[in-house]
Amino acid sequence: MNVSNTYPTGPLQALDAAHHMHPFSDMKALNAEGSRIIVKGKGCWLEDSNGKRILDGMAGLWCVNIGHGRPEIAEAVQAQMAELSYYNTFFKTTHPPVIELSRMLAELAPPSFNHVFFTGSGSESNDTMLRMVRTYWKTLEKPEKFVVIARKNAYHGSTMAGASLGGMAPMHAQGGLPIPGIHHIAQPYWFDEGGELSPEEFGLQTARALEQAIDEIGEDNVAAFIAEPVQGAGGVIVPPATYWPEIQRICKERNILLVADEVITGFGRLGRWFGSEYFGIEPDLMPIAKGLSSGYLPIGGVMVGDRVADVIINQTGDFNHGFTYSGHPVACAAAIANLKILRDEKIIERVANDTGPYLQKKWALLANHPLVGEARMVGMMGALELVPAKPERRRFAGEAGKIGTICRDFSFKNGLIMRAVRDSMILSPPLVISHEEIDELIRLATKTLDDTHEELLRQGLMG
Repeated sequence: MNVSNTYPTGPLQALDAAHHMHPFSDMKALNAEGSRIIVKGKGCWLEDSNGKRILDGMAGLWCVNIGHGRPEIAEAVQAQMAELSYYNTFFKTTHPPVIELSRMLAELAPPSFNHVFFTGSGSESNDTMLRMVRTYWKTLEKPEKFVVIARKNAYHGSTMAGASLGGMAPMHAQGGLPIPGIHHIAQPYWFDEGGELSPEEFGLQTARALEQAIDEIGEDNVAAFIAEPVQGAGGVIVPPATYWPEIQRICKERNILLVADEVITGFGRLGRWFGSEYFGIEPDLMPIAKGLSSGYLPIGGVMVGDRVADVIINQTGDFNHGFTYSGHPVACAAAIANLKILRDEKIIERVANDTGPYLQKKWALLANHPLVGEARMVGMMGALELVPAKPERRRFAGEAGKIGTICRDFSFKNGLIMRAVRDSMILSPPLVISHEEIDELIRLATKTLDDTHEELLRQGLMG
């Protein structure tokens, strides 16, 4: 049966419940409630099967940087499909789209990055990174440098290696994770874990947890440290200014590879091509995905710094790793068209100098709301910490996430997609959002906070 978006919502929900298993979902509960059916997207706006317009405050899943419905991407994809719909990059073979995309990425990345290994997603990118890091040290006759240090509450994907590198307990509880050779340290989450320390003091203390871990494990046993420039799925955790310089120092002094997971922060999210540039990080590898094609087609990769690339290319021999869709020609064509739009329309410069500061200023004012303990934002990536009694930073009593879920549901009802992480609300809109749309976003976010506050007062959960 051909299913059209013109079908009524009920039958579509029934078919979805009968056959489709959703990611990160309690399927029994979701099927009882019924999925939201999204049928159209244009710019920063979505439309569901009931005709309701929704402002996409999460850019899909942190990825639709150029907004929905750009015809240039469809045209590029159609043209490439007509010429070469698929061929692999195994067996001494390549094709023009993967060559051109590789060239563009080397041009856009920091100077030490001149090579890219393509994947189909951010999860695959982090699996690739792990294989590459361990192969690098083995090639240098240091196979004992095997352990990768990551952070608690980090997110690096949901494959076996990606979920192991991530530090999320609910993911580790399923599937026998983490795999061996992964060690987790504290995250730089000042609002929740900083106590009486200033953000600057806490940033140094948390960074030095890396040094302590290296001492405990043994420098000769540690291969790399991986972290997101800003933790995304963990709750838009922006590290204090003291954090990344100290991490950089430790990795250099201890001969540890530094991996900046740019899956979310790459391609303009922080007003730079890469989040590493925003924070002054000098990584050895950068996993990428999401904004690489603005989510129009699945594609990811690992930007490989010269230090690592030289060993893998010139000393390793066969690097026995890859995917059927590594460098898929149609996905590459979509990514090329996307990067041209970001570059030619100066969208990233606009985020840095115009719309980003405008949104940040408006977002910061939400901290005046009685429900908000902190409103933080960097680039176009923000969070609201929901608290019962300001100015205390304590959380609501009871199960974590209950308040966030209430707020998220009001947000959807009001026509704004924000995501709940525990009892925080996070935001990551398309980079093409206008001043007028930012004003509407703030209006809807304020109404959502008001509705949530009223409901919490009604239930006696405030104070």
